[in-house]
Amino acid sequence: VELESRLEGLTDEINFLRQLYEEEIRELQSQISDTTAVLSMGSSHSLDLDGIIAKVKAQYEEIANSSQAEAETMYQIKYEQLQTLAEIEGLKNQRASLEATIADTKQLGELAVKDANAKVAELEAALQRAKQDMAR
Repeated sequence: VELESRLEGLTDEINFLRQLYEEEIRELQSQISDTTAVLSMGSSHSLDLDGIIAKVKAQYEEIANSSQAEAETMYQIKYEQLQTLAEIEGLKNQRASLEATIADTKQLGELAVKDANAKVAELEAALQRAKQDMAR
């Protein structure tokens, strides 16, 4: 139950980060589309804002994609760790159950041996009495 709640929390965190990433991309795209101008400076020098914005946008998208891939990798690692922990807990519970079953079976076996030994002793005593009766 604890592992499931941790998994749920991590899943919610990943979804939140994805929404945040998508919102940042939309905001940057709207800012970029609003800013398309080429400023001219004196003596035939021009500043190409479109090119600069495209480069910045490409860099930002590269960073965002890298961050998203890293977040997904971390999420996958955490998910696998939680699965492994859940599997270990299940195996521990199964082991405890098997050990309890073995102990119960051993106890029943010991009781059966005691009963059989008592029956053998009883039969031997009866046999001895029968021999004594025949000897008389």
